[in-house]
Amino acid sequence: MEREAMEFDVVVVGAGPSGLAAAIRLKQLDGALSVCVIEKGSEVGAHILSGAVFETRALDELIPDWFDRGAPLKTLATDDRFLFLTEGRALPLPTPPSMHNAGNYIISLGNLCRWLAGQAEALGVEIYPGFAAAEVLFDDDGSVKGVATGDMGIGKDGQPTANHTPGVELHARQTIFAEGCRGSLTKTLSERFDLRRDCDPQTYGIGIKELWEIDPAKHAQGRIVHTVGWPLDSQTYGGSFLYHLEDNQVVVGFVVGLDYANPHLSPFDEFQRFKTHPAIRSTFEGGRRIAYGARALSEGGFQSIPRLTFPGGVLVGDTAGFLNVPKIKGSHTAMKSGMVAAEAVAALLSEQSGTEAHGYPRELKKSWVWDELYTARNIRPSFHKGLWAGIAYSALDTYVLRGRAPWTFRNHADHACLGKAADFPKIAYPKPDGKVSFDKLSSVFISNTNHEENQPAHLTLKDPSVPIAVNLPLYDAPEQRYCPAGVYEIVRDDDGSNPRLQINAQNCVHCKTCDIKDPTQNINWVVPEGGGGPNYPNM
Repeated sequence: MEREAMEFDVVVVGAGPSGLAAAIRLKQLDGALSVCVIEKGSEVGAHILSGAVFETRALDELIPDWFDRGAPLKTLATDDRFLFLTEGRALPLPTPPSMHNAGNYIISLGNLCRWLAGQAEALGVEIYPGFAAAEVLFDDDGSVKGVATGDMGIGKDGQPTANHTPGVELHARQTIFAEGCRGSLTKTLSERFDLRRDCDPQTYGIGIKELWEIDPAKHAQGRIVHTVGWPLDSQTYGGSFLYHLEDNQVVVGFVVGLDYANPHLSPFDEFQRFKTHPAIRSTFEGGRRIAYGARALSEGGFQSIPRLTFPGGVLVGDTAGFLNVPKIKGSHTAMKSGMVAAEAVAALLSEQSGTEAHGYPRELKKSWVWDELYTARNIRPSFHKGLWAGIAYSALDTYVLRGRAPWTFRNHADHACLGKAADFPKIAYPKPDGKVSFDKLSSVFISNTNHEENQPAHLTLKDPSVPIAVNLPLYDAPEQRYCPAGVYEIVRDDDGSNPRLQINAQNCVHCKTCDIKDPTQNINWVVPEGGGGPNYPNM
């Protein structure tokens, strides 16, 4: 069956903050442009996961009257706390200037994206959730022609079922890739156009988050708490956040840098252990866990930003890596990148002056995004030397150098930082108590994750022999631990022989950690059928 083709001026891949901001800005500039946004989640916001403390700077520029329009920003940040945890104590530390949140809001980023989608549709943007962009299309001259969505109704054997529906080709004069962290099509584009030739490798963290309803007596709307230290060792980058929303709800999360060395480490179990700390546990005792999710985040910053344009398209948002790690915020920079890209794309289409929006990186470098990321560029990589070295350097960089050091620290690929299992101690994690700590499968259940079971696994192995021949003997099969959803499992016969890797793709919450951290880079995450994956409420 031939694929149907639809023609647009601009196609946006991904209905996150950057993609929706780009679509809105395009229509603000030229209402006659035909703009389409496709989203792999079952609805806008279904796959959006962030802390999130939101800085309104980009939103103020994009929709100045957002408050009057009912944007879901309800909880103003009122109280910043920063703690260093030992196993039994919580020691207050001065809150770094980058983490001061006066004027910011504690929000559900998914709900903000749902609202932004409504603003975009009111301007005439066409938004199609449940359609996963699976393939980049190229024109005869090598430029990007658009994207194609994946076929529906393909069985596990790779053959069409009775429910088969071919994908749709979306052709565009310009395609804006706003796929979020570690975008699968962005990987293709990076290789095709050598976009990473002049930048450092991108580095990542994994963020794991839960939404709780707690005892009203323990709730302090607007309070923000960040911690470093226990349960992580001093050589592993990471920390936690607790944000008190409205309606007696608290979001709690834990971030672990994926440059960690010990292959026995499990980010999920570190998070669960963190909640048992005496200073943390009391917040959640007697409460109710409502939702769970996980996603990777781009931590490389300024020195890992790739080339942003290529014939026929641009990269925006977290797929390009605009997170400000010391600030623990990226939505405002992602949105601004989408807005600047939209302005360059609109100018290009109006002038009909080629296929590459060279004005985008040029104007971005003049914007506040570039300066913000430049001055923050050395903070995250300073922690490669350990927690105390990172804290010491960060103080120097923040208070003395003010981000203007004459040097720039380099980033290194996360998968290359993983050590051999024999060189590191195993970690004995406590069993979950079912009250404040939980197991992976019960957590995945409340992420509302679902995939059509009769479809090819979207977690693919370049070489099926590697997990048992390499990962198991050298690294003790770390995919069993770095995945926060129980996707990867080593199973054996009853007598303990014949080990093999079982991939439970149905559990996947689309965090992309396996694609990033696998030491041999043997796992390739691709999109499943559109609409599959988590369905995050209020996350």
